[in-house]
Amino acid sequence: MLLPDPPACAFASDNAAGAHPDIIEAIQRANHGHALAYGDDVHTRSCEQAFNELFGQPVTTLLALNGTGANVLAMGAALRTAEAVLCSEWSHINLDETGAPERILGTKLLTAPAPDGRLSPDAIDTAARDIGVMHHAQPGLVSITQATEWGTLYSTDDIAAICDRAHAHGMRVHLDGARLANAVAAAGKGPDGLRDMVVATGVDVLSFGGTKNGLLGAEAVVFINRDLAHRAIYLRKQVNQLASKMRFIAAQFSTYLADDRWLTWATHANDMASRLHHEAQQILGDHVGPAPQVNSVFPTLVPEIAMPLRDWCFFWDWDRSTDRYRWMTAWDTTSDDVSRFCEGLAALTA
Repeated sequence: MLLPDPPACAFASDNAAGAHPDIIEAIQRANHGHALAYGDDVHTRSCEQAFNELFGQPVTTLLALNGTGANVLAMGAALRTAEAVLCSEWSHINLDETGAPERILGTKLLTAPAPDGRLSPDAIDTAARDIGVMHHAQPGLVSITQATEWGTLYSTDDIAAICDRAHAHGMRVHLDGARLANAVAAAGKGPDGLRDMVVATGVDVLSFGGTKNGLLGAEAVVFINRDLAHRAIYLRKQVNQLASKMRFIAAQFSTYLADDRWLTWATHANDMASRLHHEAQQILGDHVGPAPQVNSVFPTLVPEIAMPLRDWCFFWDWDRSTDRYRWMTAWDTTSDDVSRFCEGLAALTA
C-alpha cells in the first residue's frame, strides 16, 4: 500500500521533540565568559528567584539533569530510615525507572491498583495499617503523578484529599510533575492554577519537568516544605544530579518561566492532541479512546493496522493485553503533522 510521506514530527513522545529555539538562544546567551561551577552563579540565583515568584512564596529549588534523577532526589530528601514509598501501579517510578528508587535509595515501592493511573486516598489508609509493625517497611511518602501515565488528571480537590490523608498518617507527599505544565495548562487558570494545585493542597516536594516541554536536559526539584530540603543539597551530588555548569540549566528555566512560556508550549501540545483525537475519531470511531485531557491519546488498534502504521510513523504500544497504544503530541507538533498522520491512518483502515 502506498502511503503519503510521514509527518515531520512523529507521535512517539514529547520526549522525542527537540529543544525550543528560545531555549537554544538562552543557552547561547549564558555561554559567555566564566561563571563559578555548581550553581554559584548569577544565572542560577536568578532562576531560583523565578521559581519563588512562580510559586508565590519562598521555595527551595534544586536543578537536576533528568527526570529519574529528579524523582530520586525529591523522594530521597523526603524519606526517613526504613520508610517506603506508596505509588500507583502505573507510576513512572514503578514501571519506567529501572528500579532506580530501590537501588539508589534502598527504599521499597508499595504499589496500589489504579486502573486510570490515579492513586486513591483509600490506598493511603490501607498502607497505613503497616505503621508501627516492625516487620514491614514503613509507609512514609506518597508519590503521585500529574499528569498521570494514562494522561488523566488529579483535580485540585483530589490532590488536597491525598495530602490531607497522607499528612494525617504522618506521611509526606511527592508529586512527579514531568508533565505538570500540561496539567496546569489543562486547568486553564494560568500560574494561579499551579499554586492552587501544588501549594494550597499541601504537596511537600515536586519534580518540575522541563525536558518533555521544550527544554534540553533540564529538570527541577522544588521543595514547598523547605524543612525537607535541609540536607538535599548533599544528596543531590550523591545521586549524580549536581551539574557542574549549572548556569546552562538555570538559563533554560529562567527563559522557560518568563512570559509563561511553559504554559504556552504545553497548551499547544494539549491542543494538538485534541485535534489529533478529533480527526482520528472520524476514522476509528470510539476505538480512538477517550478525549485527551492533556497531550496523549490512547487508541485501540488491531495489529493489522498498528504494525504498518508504526513502521510508517513510529509510536509506542501501551497495554499489549488490550491492544492499546499511545500517541503523544509536543510543543512542536503542527496541524499538518496531525492531518498527515491521519491520512496514513485512513489509508490503512480503508
